[in-house]
Amino acid sequence: MGKTPRIERIELFPLHVPFRALVREAMARSAGGLGMAIAAEEPWTGGDFVIARLGAEDGSCGVGEAFVWLPETGVSPAQIIDAVEHGLARYLLGASPFDVEGLRERMDANVARSEVAKGLLDMACYDLMGQLCGRAACEFMGGRGADALPLAALIPLGDAASMVEMALAFQKGGTKTFRLKLGTGIETDRRVVAAAREALGPEVRLRVDYNQAYSADEAVRAIEAIAPFGIDCAEQPVRAGDWLGMARVQSRVAVPLMAHEGCFSLTDVTALIELGAVGVIGVNTERPGGITQALRAIDYASRRGLGTVLHNQPLGIASAAQVQLGAARASVLGHAMELFGHVMLEDDLIVDPLDYSGGFVRVPERAGLGVTLDVDALDRYATAGPVVLERSR
Repeated sequence: MGKTPRIERIELFPLHVPFRALVREAMARSAGGLGMAIAAEEPWTGGDFVIARLGAEDGSCGVGEAFVWLPETGVSPAQIIDAVEHGLARYLLGASPFDVEGLRERMDANVARSEVAKGLLDMACYDLMGQLCGRAACEFMGGRGADALPLAALIPLGDAASMVEMALAFQKGGTKTFRLKLGTGIETDRRVVAAAREALGPEVRLRVDYNQAYSADEAVRAIEAIAPFGIDCAEQPVRAGDWLGMARVQSRVAVPLMAHEGCFSLTDVTALIELGAVGVIGVNTERPGGITQALRAIDYASRRGLGTVLHNQPLGIASAAQVQLGAARASVLGHAMELFGHVMLEDDLIVDPLDYSGGFVRVPERAGLGVTLDVDALDRYATAGPVVLERSR
């Protein structure tokens, strides 16, 4: 067997991809103009991203993607690029992309936090591994446990009639799980969930997302009000940093809680579980910082008897990464995954779209993440020139 090609080059591209016009219109009709109860003041018109491209000695290339939104992620594309350029890159250049555990250890030892930037590079390593070996990325995560994964639909905050109408449209397309945005008031929440359950029927699975709308005591009352309608999990009912509040709520309600805005690292995941503050964990390619950490989080939760929700609204690269991750852990997730970037964003920046049909997403079979970056779209949506870092000789 020949020598493993080393990482020779890192390219970083900052992007902004606007939401589709229909999405912007739907969000504008909601209280606060964001389609959710989060108290951000700036309009949310699209997604900010960083694309990373890792080049190996033999010419192979692996890509990664990070999606950021300041009210939740707390970092901008420029900050991610700075963390890579002036800190993390030195631990990847000249290294083997197959050493994801060792690379993560070195990055953690030398650069505190910066989970999103680390996860961006980690994802690109999995794609590069697959490209070098001609194998799907899920084979480096434990193997392909499914060929297709069930999808959940995101229903933005609005009046009950419009939310139900949107949910019914997704149901006609085969969707059987729905995430309802709530948080404008306990009685209003109850009416929305009641209407959704009546319209969609008893067999569909419902989860709700409060986006930090309530105090702990209010959250208890809000969740108890909708519990009779059968709720898979309730996402982030209290402020992101109020872990003790989450634990207090979880101790008083039977519906499993899920942290999102308040959970970014593997330490966050384990602490929330051990505090009894969550009954389900939420994972994407930014939280808790890449595929390697996501695998650790899912496995830890599984050992503690908790399922995992994979969800995000990324471009096609990170969507494919989450599908590969879901395929590798299909047997322990317990919940439909939610990928909404292809619905919300006007372009997914991949040449051939993923197959979202019949309420499922198909797992790509090609090498690596299974998708190809659209370089023309990359140029079109770039907000600045690329940052290129190369291995010194």
